[in-house]
Amino acid sequence: MSDQVVTRFAPSPTGFLHIGGARTALFNWLFARGRGGKFLLRIEDTDRERSTPEATAAILQGMSWLGLDHDGDVISQFEGAPRHAEVAHQLLADGKAYKCFSTQDEITAFREQARAEGKSTLFQSPWRDADPSTQPDTPYAIRIKAPRDGVTVIRDQVQGDVTIRNDQLDDMILLRSDGTPVYMLAVVVDDHDMGVTHVIRGDDHLNNAARQMMIYEAMGWDVPVWAHIPLIHGPDGKKLSKRHGALGAQEYQAMGYPAAGMRNYLARLGWSHGDDEFFTDEQAKEWFDLAGIGKSPARFDLKKLENLCGQHIPITGDAALRQEIQGYLAAAGLPALTNAQSGDLERAMYCLKDRARTFPELLEKAHFVLTSRPIKPDEKAAKALSSVSDGILSELTPHVQNASWTRNELESALNSFAEAKGLKFGKLAGPLRAALAGRAVTPSVFDMMLVLGRDETLARLSDAAT
Repeated sequence: MSDQVVTRFAPSPTGFLHIGGARTALFNWLFARGRGGKFLLRIEDTDRERSTPEATAAILQGMSWLGLDHDGDVISQFEGAPRHAEVAHQLLADGKAYKCFSTQDEITAFREQARAEGKSTLFQSPWRDADPSTQPDTPYAIRIKAPRDGVTVIRDQVQGDVTIRNDQLDDMILLRSDGTPVYMLAVVVDDHDMGVTHVIRGDDHLNNAARQMMIYEAMGWDVPVWAHIPLIHGPDGKKLSKRHGALGAQEYQAMGYPAAGMRNYLARLGWSHGDDEFFTDEQAKEWFDLAGIGKSPARFDLKKLENLCGQHIPITGDAALRQEIQGYLAAAGLPALTNAQSGDLERAMYCLKDRARTFPELLEKAHFVLTSRPIKPDEKAAKALSSVSDGILSELTPHVQNASWTRNELESALNSFAEAKGLKFGKLAGPLRAALAGRAVTPSVFDMMLVLGRDETLARLSDAAT
């Protein structure tokens, strides 16, 4: 086996990247990237009815949003069918597999009789040790010769050693009678040919490992390191499904969660590094290991996701945030920002990102810089504007007009004005927010004035006072 770590993510093209699949991809990505290894992507597209270019594109888009870059070209399992069949015929030639001429009706009858007699329904083909001269000239499947006694031990890095009695393993079909390879064979051949050293996947595949090991051992190939990770459950403790809401990675993008926060949250979903909850990509790559993965299913919790996103947004660069927000708007089917709005948003970012947990929250705070005159106050903001406040804003304008446009000068001018009027600053802040943003919840009035600039600030104050 190669000294270089090689992992893979191998989803079926279902039309979206399931959040459980996204976490599996992330674990494989972190494990490879943290060890200078390769992370490969294979689309298991042997189901031709479901495997459309659009379905594959949805997976690639989900991974692109999450920032999970892969090495080399995307591999199609379907295109490897001739190679999979070649291995089945090699095992047949080596006496490790055999031709089975049993029909589906015969297999069904065998199982019904076994059930009636209280015996194992595991099909025992009469063709396993049959004399070749007795073989008919009819279509046949190729079956592997499973070991009949002893045990198979799956040495799993998460689940520990899992022992399966070999008399529980059937002579698995490798090649169907129509010449098409089965999924179990395709997976093993692909993983071997791709040089995969570590198979990190959901624990719903754990039982498959024993059957796949038969092929590895029959071919004399190195068995990869297994790591079967528990599935993700919803808050109710049941397997994550549509009833829990958003399922696809891109749905979370459309809800406005930043990719860095989602990566952090998914990494913590079933894996831990001491008590660390919040960490960067670089820390995750350095820390991630298979020993830190728990055996119990993790529960998806939107509040925890939002909390982590609220820590990632403030530490993300302004230009990167602006770019990701454009991606969010596209995913949500909302109008893109104009070049002018985009530039204004980036200038204002310093006073927007500290308490935002999602992009919709950030954009709501950014309303003041994204909107244009005349400002239309919402219901809450409109309550702050009255004939009294209109008069106050009119009187305030010359005080502000003559101030140097720095935070200290603006604070001094506004506080002095409020004091002269016998007002607490809070009584002044409400009408100012309404005039400048048309909203009751905004960044500080000083930040808004600095971002908007003297001319725009005075114009908005003038509009509100008339």
